Amino acid sequence: MPGPRVDSVHGDEHLPEKVDVVVIGGGIIGASTALELAERGVKVALCEKGGIGQEQSSRNWGWVRLSRRDPREIPLMIEALRIWGTLDQRIGRDTGYNQASITFACATETQFNTYAEWRRYLEPYQIESRMLNGDEFAGMFPDLSIKPYGALHTPGDGRAEPQKAAPAIAEAAREKGAVILTECAVRGLDLSAGRISGVITERGAIACDAVVMAGGVWSNLFCRRYGIDVPQLNVMNSVLRTTPVEGGPEGALWTKAFALRKRQDGGYTIASGHENIVDIVPNSFRYALKFLPSFREEWRSLRFRLSGRFLEELLMAKAWEMDETSPFEYCRVLDPVPSKKYADGTLAKLAATWPVFAKAKIAQRWGGYIDVLPDAVPIISAADSIPGFHIATGFSGHGFGIAPAAGRLMADIVTGRSPVVDPYHFRLARFSDGSRIELMPDMRQ
Repeated sequence: MPGPRVDSVHGDEHLPEKVDVVVIGGGIIGASTALELAERGVKVALCEKGGIGQEQSSRNWGWVRLSRRDPREIPLMIEALRIWGTLDQRIGRDTGYNQASITFACATETQFNTYAEWRRYLEPYQIESRMLNGDEFAGMFPDLSIKPYGALHTPGDGRAEPQKAAPAIAEAAREKGAVILTECAVRGLDLSAGRISGVITERGAIACDAVVMAGGVWSNLFCRRYGIDVPQLNVMNSVLRTTPVEGGPEGALWTKAFALRKRQDGGYTIASGHENIVDIVPNSFRYALKFLPSFREEWRSLRFRLSGRFLEELLMAKAWEMDETSPFEYCRVLDPVPSKKYADGTLAKLAATWPVFAKAKIAQRWGGYIDVLPDAVPIISAADSIPGFHIATGFSGHGFGIAPAAGRLMADIVTGRSPVVDPYHFRLARFSDGSRIELMPDMRQ
């Protein structure tokens, strides 16, 4: 696999006959949900079609941030930061978490004022986040030749290691009693009188009372088979990592030209702060109207292309028998070819403006698909049409940092506990109950 080198998790050989909950998807959302359930004494099996954390959970930038969060996500992200702070001690493993700050540069006065308005959403929570003027920014990054109008700086933001986090959380869940099943795709649900009674995997059946679908970009295909419409499209980001760089910044930085964060190995994860590829696929037409506001808002950063992905998804089976090989087994790991143009071009821009990176060498490139919803806010919800079925997906590029709290909220919903935060904004029904779907609403009214 050309993608990132993910810490290996060896799946359990024994397929349990019965558990309380099956979690589908071994990314960081699924692993966090499994850990929360297992710690509560719930019998849980985590089923992953490939390897733990091998898709977007290991391919993201590794940022753990409140900065520029949709206001609907802020309470959940505050809980996530609280969990991250003690997560390594809790699980007895290293996730690479480091509270080292994130700074977003503002190229113009208009952008500065927009970020200043966003920062006000944090005031009720007493979260430290401040606006820097151009001189303050230059003092923080003295060797960077870019001199923006100002910046948004949040000291409590930080980073973790995507190639370590999901595997570490999954191993901790196993220590608490969870069964971890790799290369074990769930082909479908077993229903009795319309409600969950189990799942059918490629290795056999597992009886259960509840299922959590945390399948990332695969959630739409799985859910559609049961008449549940998850309006999801996928966006590809190209990322590279460098060999160790001496004298680079500790805090993560975003500009329109580049985004970077320091890695545990001394290198840097670098990606464009602006450019993402959107493959035109059949679902692009199916969900065009739902995504129109998003396209209007983000059109400058989206690069639409017609590629072989259109034919792949067109020909992909939409229904199959439980004794047939499913599409999930034909693609154990979705490993898109990165854009060398965007990845290398980003490093070239960085090196031209920051001397410390002039000699940085590329150690690896990779691509990853981000699962996006029309309002860029995830679904963390029960699916009312099938009692016992739950969905945690559509994290829209925000999932890595928020995952520990998303797993806690999903576990609360599954077990009927009082939710850690109000789950209203994350309900699946918002896409079918006539609610207005919008990006970054004003929550201060």
